[in-house]
Amino acid sequence: QVQLVESGGGLVQPGGSLRLSCAASGSIFGIYTMGWFRQAPGKQRELVAVITYGGNTNYADSVKGRFTISRDNAKTTVYLQMNSLKPEDTAVYDCNLQLQRSGYNYWGQGTQVTVSS
Repeated sequence: QVQLVESGGGLVQPGGSLRLSCAASGSIFGIYTMGWFRQAPGKQRELVAVITYGGNTNYADSVKGRFTISRDNAKTTVYLQMNSLKPEDTAVYDCNLQLQRSGYNYWGQGTQVTVSS
């Protein structure tokens, strides 16, 4: 019974920045990992960035140096700061929460990010 609410998507020019947020609520117990995935039209969903409960991070090669993932455990919220955005970053971005003990995944509703001039 976990719900993820995403916000921060929108239209931005190439080179611009956006900050996505994902707030989790509900019956969350134990250790969990949170991350961001994205899916562009005609392409498979791909991992953008992931952060563990302890703060360890991993990024897709395509976003390294431009995107930063962070989390606030007290608020059960994960953020994705996206800088130097490129048209190829255009996609639906979706937040994910995975419970460590069970491996069960929860997903947000998705938020559209469009990078265009």
